[in-house]
Amino acid sequence: GAAMLAWLWLWLCGCCGPARGLRIHEYLYFQVLSPGDIRYIFTATPAKDFGGVFNTRYDQIHLVPADPPEACGELNNGVFIQDQIALVERGGCSFLSKTRVIQEHGGRAVIIADNAYDNDSFYIEMVQDSSRRTADIPALFLLGRDGYMIRRSLEQHGLPWAVISIPVNVTSIPTYEMMQPPWTFW
Repeated sequence: GAAMLAWLWLWLCGCCGPARGLRIHEYLYFQVLSPGDIRYIFTATPAKDFGGVFNTRYDQIHLVPADPPEACGELNNGVFIQDQIALVERGGCSFLSKTRVIQEHGGRAVIIADNAYDNDSFYIEMVQDSSRRTADIPALFLLGRDGYMIRRSLEQHGLPWAVISIPVNVTSIPTYEMMQPPWTFW
């Protein structure tokens, strides 16, 4: 409720000194602008030891669900991922492999959602695989429930992508605008 938001606000702003860039405690935030029924701020965690960082803020960029969702090989909708951000599902190959597939298709970043659709609280640390390959684009991990709700909304509206802002600096947003998804557990 409101008290929890106020506490969170104090905790985010008060205890930690200046935030390092746009990361607070290694969380990174993005906001869905459309479709409107999922116009929330989502929380993701950057990959632990591979991938780039966001040195640009994208005010409006497409978040494109990969087809096939696991993005372990050639994509059917790769043309739509160029210069945009891909939403990918966990499973089938390593986090790094997925990131490289999206990078090869010209994606600016990849958001990898857990394949456990009921996962609404457990963030997995994405680490490098043993292949000694690298990836240059940012890779973020998203809770399975959040990824599922985004994909479901796009399917319901018959849309090929969402429009998002990323990263969002939550320290600049007044408490009452901390628009988190209603299915998020505190």
